[in-house]
Amino acid sequence: MTQLRKILHVEDDADIQEIAAIALEAVGGFEIVQFTSGAEAIAAAPAHAPDLFLLDVMMPGLGGEETLLALRALPGLGEVPAIFMTAKALEADVRALRSLGALGVITKPFDPMSLADEIKALWRASGRT
Repeated sequence: MTQLRKILHVEDDADIQEIAAIALEAVGGFEIVQFTSGAEAIAAAPAHAPDLFLLDVMMPGLGGEETLLALRALPGLGEVPAIFMTAKALEADVRALRSLGALGVITKPFDPMSLADEIKALWRASGRT
């Protein structure tokens, strides 16, 4: 079982990116690597060896789903679990994201003080440490 330490976060909104970084690094104690687009993340991800992908669903260019599929096609990243973040969390949308193998979906706006705990709970619920 793997311990969750490093999160690769893809988010196109700079404000959300900054809040998530504070919430996950300062509050949660994680190491965060952030990118503003799926294309950036795909190009750089292999060098970072993340334990988890945290992906915004709606982004210009590649959306979260396409980004996840491309990340998982990279050598060594095929088994990295993912969590999606979205403001569009209708039941059908959540089901579709879970069908891609996502551990879960976190709804925006999120509570910065509980974001790390939500991620840890999804990680544990999936059978990881």
